[in-house]
Amino acid sequence: MRQKPSTVFRVGVDIGGTFTDFVFVGSDGTSFIKKILSTPDDYSRAVADGLKEVFAERGINGSMIKEVIHGTTIVTNTCIELTGAKVGLITTKGFRDVLEISRGRMPELYNVAWSRPVPLVPRHLRLEVDERISQKGEIVRPLNTADVHAAIDKFLAQGVESVAVCLFNSPRNPIHEQKIGEILRQRAPHVYVSLSTRVRPMMKEYERTSEVVVNAYVLPVVAGYLGLLKKRLSEIGVEAPFYVMQSTGGMLSAEEVAETPIEIVECGPAAGVVGAAYLAQKQGIINLISLDIGGTTCKASICEEGKYTRSEEYEVGAGFHRASRLHKGKGYVLRVPSIDIAEIGAGGGSILWLDKGGLLRVGPRSAGASPGPACYNQGGEEPTLTDCYVVLGYLNPNCLLGGDLKLNPERAYRAIEDRIARPLGMDIIEAAYGAYRIANSDTGRAITSVSSERGRDPRKFSLVVFGGAGALHGVEVARELGIKRVIIPPSGGMFSAFGLLCADVEHYYVRAIDHILGKSAIWNMETALADMTKEAFATAVAHGYNKSEVRIERYVDLRYRQQASELSIPVPDGKIDEDKVQFLQEAFDDEHLKTFGHNMPGTPLEVVTLRLVSKVYVPRPPLASLIDRTKKFTQKAGQIRKAYFGEKYGRLDTPVLTIEELGTSPRIGPLLLDTYDTTIVVPPVCNIILSTEGSLEINIKQEVCRG
Repeated sequence: MRQKPSTVFRVGVDIGGTFTDFVFVGSDGTSFIKKILSTPDDYSRAVADGLKEVFAERGINGSMIKEVIHGTTIVTNTCIELTGAKVGLITTKGFRDVLEISRGRMPELYNVAWSRPVPLVPRHLRLEVDERISQKGEIVRPLNTADVHAAIDKFLAQGVESVAVCLFNSPRNPIHEQKIGEILRQRAPHVYVSLSTRVRPMMKEYERTSEVVVNAYVLPVVAGYLGLLKKRLSEIGVEAPFYVMQSTGGMLSAEEVAETPIEIVECGPAAGVVGAAYLAQKQGIINLISLDIGGTTCKASICEEGKYTRSEEYEVGAGFHRASRLHKGKGYVLRVPSIDIAEIGAGGGSILWLDKGGLLRVGPRSAGASPGPACYNQGGEEPTLTDCYVVLGYLNPNCLLGGDLKLNPERAYRAIEDRIARPLGMDIIEAAYGAYRIANSDTGRAITSVSSERGRDPRKFSLVVFGGAGALHGVEVARELGIKRVIIPPSGGMFSAFGLLCADVEHYYVRAIDHILGKSAIWNMETALADMTKEAFATAVAHGYNKSEVRIERYVDLRYRQQASELSIPVPDGKIDEDKVQFLQEAFDDEHLKTFGHNMPGTPLEVVTLRLVSKVYVPRPPLASLIDRTKKFTQKAGQIRKAYFGEKYGRLDTPVLTIEELGTSPRIGPLLLDTYDTTIVVPPVCNIILSTEGSLEINIKQEVCRG
């Protein structure tokens, strides 16, 4: 169907380890979805290829694209795989080993095999310069520029690609860092430069050093990727504004991301949570847990009263990724506000393997898009969870991606039999279901880390599942945790790409400040917040927005005097006065009690950091725009597929329906619903109903659905 020339589209593009997803929403209400295999050798190629396919299929062109919003895991993958740039660090004399000293924390006391993450800058490339700024911002010792030139000489001789600069007390006065930046740009214009006072101007030497080093480490990779992607978009006629999702759930322009790529460390998973919060708002769901299971990873987060929670700190490259006050020290620290997400290596492409003790394991290694699961018939030989879905009868070999991706059941059976079932002396079906249940258990661990470990009872929440493999696991995972209701959005396998279109434009500003909360702090806090607000408005105007479109949110990081950690408290609108100071004192006491189980009312509070968030609201597309209108594969009515539902039920003749055949009346399982982007598994006795705006609701019978 050829579109009218006046129609323009917003496009969400989410790159995963296995698939790249596209959601087009037009100004006239039309919408398209598309899913293709990712291209790990160059992820930008899949983006361009997918867009060109949609253009050809739908009769549209690049000039009809209004904006592109992108989600990617490039920062996380670079830190996990240690494939970033060769980095040099310039720091104040005496602070060369901050990265290795870190916080002195041992996160796994009884694990003798655990070791700290390898510093992203080796010691011989961590160089000192003589300078000193006092805590009040005064120059105690001027910068020795000869030391700077000597450091640059060594970096150039060693082939350093990116330089991080982090000087003591520089957030109080950035003059020395700025001077080093000028010298670097003059002497080595081809080298990328990251200044801590530009990246994250906050106190605490280790944290600030860690985040500026991570920024320098991924900067050439991200800048190169975004540059290549923009070039590919231009080649197919897409010259529209290009945004990237932030870890916070907002979006930034690609140009801004190319300067501070640590802002997008969890942008892909964040998109799904943003979409889930929007779904909760539209359907009146107060509390939900979002579960995103893709081809490579599983991500869990929590929304209370329709709002997702954020953490002010995140550790990347730690294997089990999560923001937690209780599990620090396993990865590289970033004090970047991010949606509170737990992530593990468990997805449809996760490889099944036997450890040295002969125990069956699932992941974290994934077959990805290349060579992919064995059943994809593209060279993969190792068994994966997707091969288990085929063996268990859950997947229709001829239905995936509307029939564009044909599966080979014989290869799935052979891979599981040769690598898992025969070595364990098990039946193939039994081995496949065992791997499926292990994956369910691992997925439950991600959910408990954002619920039970945060003092929330998951049984009081609804579970919203999405991602290509989400609807295959969702009901069984919910049952294990005592959750009674599962919600599946329309086109759940594409939901993260849809979430990208639900994000506002956001900018974050921070300012280090050192005062005791009281009358003496009022002028300093008010002045700093006014300066940050002025900067936020100027940035918005520079990006083409009016000041009237900008919403401002303000926060202050407080701690009891001589504490080492802070809590972020919202600052009410209006001028700072004694009433607001009293409000902040009481709010901090309440939050400290909620977070740590105790508080100390009346104890003086230290003001550590001021934060400001500017937001420009973007209209949300209707959830109905995700309804699958792809009809490449036509399923015959009355189809039956044999599917295995555990030892109690065994293999059952299971009706296979489309969403249209489901209707609006409740249907009792077992059922399988084949869609363009996923398969929905409804175990026996559990019932499913088509909810508002195309979502599906599954109600779980706890005592019956046991495998």
